[in-house]
Amino acid sequence: MAQLNAYVRFNGNCKEAFEFYQSCFGGDLKVQTVGESPMAAQWSPDTHNRVLHAELKSGTLTLLGSDMIGTDAPVVGNVISLCLVCSSKEEIEAYFKNLSTGANVTNDLRSEFFGTYGDLVDKFGLSWMLQFGMS
Repeated sequence: MAQLNAYVRFNGNCKEAFEFYQSCFGGDLKVQTVGESPMAAQWSPDTHNRVLHAELKSGTLTLLGSDMIGTDAPVVGNVISLCLVCSSKEEIEAYFKNLSTGANVTNDLRSEFFGTYGDLVDKFGLSWMLQFGMS
């Protein structure tokens, strides 16, 4: 069966962002720069420190990313959010606290008719929605 993962692009700070997300979620982080890849000779030397591919795996959570966005500057908008469905009250509280570091918290964690919910825009400009259970 197919699996859908979030893939996020940055403009030079992918490694920093993924190290932050690893501090939030734990797990195993793999980061490969352009210069470390077999494709290094195909890219200009000024791109060699940029992240070609990052992968963070923690349990069933997989987050993928890169600094390779082409010629366009990244545009962070409000049309997509990463929705993290948590398995316990303790988990949602811990993840929300961790992601809140340097974030703009839009809605603090609170009980809603569908469960516990909160959302924020993290310090890298990504929109996160966190939810747990049914009330």
